[in-house]
Amino acid sequence: MNLQVPARDVRVEDYLNDKLQTVADLANLDNLLQNVNHQQALLKEQLTEAERDLTRSTEASEAHASALLQEARAFKKQQADVDRRLLIVTRSETSDDAIGKFEEDIKALQRLDVAQGYVELLAEVEQLSAETRRNFKSSPQAALQPYLRLQKLAIELKKAQPAAEDAAPHLVDHVDQTAQNLWKQMKDAFASDFEKVLTKMKWPSKEVTLAGSVESEWTAGVEKLLDLQNPELQNQNDHVGLSEDPLVLLPLEVMVKPLDLRFQYHFSGDRPTNKLDKPEYFLSHIMGLLKTYDDFFAINLQPILRSRFKTSTLAMTSIFIDATSALITALLPMLRRKMFSVVPQIAKQPQLLSHFIHELMGFDISLRDEWGYDGGRGIEGWKGLTWEVLVKKDWFSRWFEVEQNSIQVALSRYQSIIDAPSSFDTDYESVPSSDTKPTNAAIRVNDLLETITDRYRPLPSFSQKLRFIIDIQINIFDLFHSRLVKSLEAYLSFTSPLARTVHGGVLSSHNPKNQLATNLDGLAGIERLARVYGSAEYLERKMRDWSDDVFFLELWEELQDRANNPDRTHVGGNMSVAHVADKTSSAVGNEEEQGALFDETAGAYRRLRVRTEGVLSDAFVQHARDALRPYGKINPWSALSSPTSQDPAMSLAISSELDGPIRLLQTYLEFLASALAQPPLRRIVRQVMLAMQTALWDGVLMRYHFSTMGAAQFAIDVRGIWEVVDRWVGRGQGEMGMRKLGEALVLLDLEGPTEDGSIEDAAVRGGLTLKCAEERLFRSNESAREVLEELGLEVVSETEARAVLERRVDLSG
Repeated sequence: MNLQVPARDVRVEDYLNDKLQTVADLANLDNLLQNVNHQQALLKEQLTEAERDLTRSTEASEAHASALLQEARAFKKQQADVDRRLLIVTRSETSDDAIGKFEEDIKALQRLDVAQGYVELLAEVEQLSAETRRNFKSSPQAALQPYLRLQKLAIELKKAQPAAEDAAPHLVDHVDQTAQNLWKQMKDAFASDFEKVLTKMKWPSKEVTLAGSVESEWTAGVEKLLDLQNPELQNQNDHVGLSEDPLVLLPLEVMVKPLDLRFQYHFSGDRPTNKLDKPEYFLSHIMGLLKTYDDFFAINLQPILRSRFKTSTLAMTSIFIDATSALITALLPMLRRKMFSVVPQIAKQPQLLSHFIHELMGFDISLRDEWGYDGGRGIEGWKGLTWEVLVKKDWFSRWFEVEQNSIQVALSRYQSIIDAPSSFDTDYESVPSSDTKPTNAAIRVNDLLETITDRYRPLPSFSQKLRFIIDIQINIFDLFHSRLVKSLEAYLSFTSPLARTVHGGVLSSHNPKNQLATNLDGLAGIERLARVYGSAEYLERKMRDWSDDVFFLELWEELQDRANNPDRTHVGGNMSVAHVADKTSSAVGNEEEQGALFDETAGAYRRLRVRTEGVLSDAFVQHARDALRPYGKINPWSALSSPTSQDPAMSLAISSELDGPIRLLQTYLEFLASALAQPPLRRIVRQVMLAMQTALWDGVLMRYHFSTMGAAQFAIDVRGIWEVVDRWVGRGQGEMGMRKLGEALVLLDLEGPTEDGSIEDAAVRGGLTLKCAEERLFRSNESAREVLEELGLEVVSETEARAVLERRVDLSG
């Protein structure tokens, strides 16, 4: 009999190997079997639950499938019934033919429904129109209700038409024309009644009065006209950005008619007041009307407007809620008619066109600033009549051409001035004495540019202002900058060592350029550089001031807003962001970087100023070094004997070889102190003092040996230089510029042995004598530092201090 050995279960084997690893684990065999039985029971329960879930799901799925099958059979039955009925109704042989005929019937019914709606709307329009016509003569107030309903229908149809893909244009046009015709008839009737009231009150004479029944009639007439205009006012308020010309209130339109007739009488035909070269005549006439009648409207019309509009959406619109603004709005149409007729007549006459536009700018400014007129646009503000002429009527190109020509004429006249010998002379009177002095040319350039700014400042268009800045102002700045650079380059070409070598013939007496080279040498060259420096510094400062001006700040903010708009490729007219940035500031279009309109131009002038200051310093340094050369060649320092006086300084005078350098310092500093402000003057003098210190240190102090008298003489000479500098630059500036040499003189001038070989006890320098200082300086670095600290010396190092003492003859051994 063969026994069937069950196959080995790897998982069971692994489990037993894990649990029974040692003989001791067999003691836990019962617990192990109990755990296995418990787990087997749990698995059986889970299996039973899963089988029950499967049975429930199977039953639910079969029920759902059966329900769907029944619904499908019902749908097919219904579909067959619909097809049968459709065939009967449409008398068709197939269901497709029946559907097509049925859709045609539905469309016909829809067209009929639309036609019925059209007829009903037309009937309502006709009814409202007839009711209005029937009542507006006998009872104007009763006629307003049907008219307002009709006007509302016309507005609503216009609003709904875009959503309906511009359907029924004839219907919309008919309703709109009906409302307009009706409005015109009512307006004429109401205006005629209102004119009768105006005749009673003697409008617009100076004796105009409102008393008794006339006042109530006038108020009723105003109210009636405002009621008639109310839908139009509300519609414009809803679409304020779509209308450029603000609405005139009907009562004011009627009241302005006689003023318009008077205006036409004075400013048309051959009247002496109607002159093309005198636009200020009719502009001042409008301003006079405003001043004359403003009080009347403020007293009588303002309460009516406030009462009517204060709780409506028009309360924030100045031309409806404010009587003065409403009056200005009513006066502007006659002015527009006049100015639009004048411009074509003067377009080919540059002086008249320029004068007209600038008078118009002044008028706009007066209405904005003096009368607070904003055209009903609130924060956006009124663009002005100048904008209407230049932009709306497209006359800007012609006017800008005229302005460029007039500026070219001004530049030509100015060019003749700056070409005069005195144009680049230093102007000592136009700025405070403590400031750097500019040239006459720089001041006149600035005056010219400020005049240009005043000419285009009132322009309403940002693009127009930007063109003036870039095409005219910055261009003039660049031209003058080039002239200053050429002046500096001319100086360098004739004074640099390389240029002198290359152009050696310049200094020949037979060369015609000899006079020019002579004019660039010495003080004349320093004066030329100071003029370039003063002009660059003056205009740079003016540009910085302009950048802080509110006018230019607003332009910069507008420029940045446009440049940072991703939808814009140009920031003004046809000027790209890159072009404007190249002319104004690299910060254009960069929100994180601060900038201003004149950054690039001011930066160019600043670089020229810095460069000129460096050239001036170098020239001064070179001249000072040349003047010091004879002084460096003398060697009396070790041979000078002791004086008979107790104080050597009392019997010594400045060396004669130093007269030349001192005269040069005296001459140069006297001029520079008058031409430059203190900061640049001190920067230049500091460089000169450092150069002279180096020359005296290397060429005198470290070159020769000094006796006691020689050291005293050298100290007196150096202090003589300091005195000149202090006189023109400020107390202590000479010593500060040569601080290292000054400290070296303290060591060099220490008291040495007297003629009998003894050492004086009352040494001035903190009790230190020359011998004592020598011993301590050479003992160690720490001892040397203590000596320097006792003497108050901070710049001279220990090594330099030892080198200075070694120059004394007393210690040379």
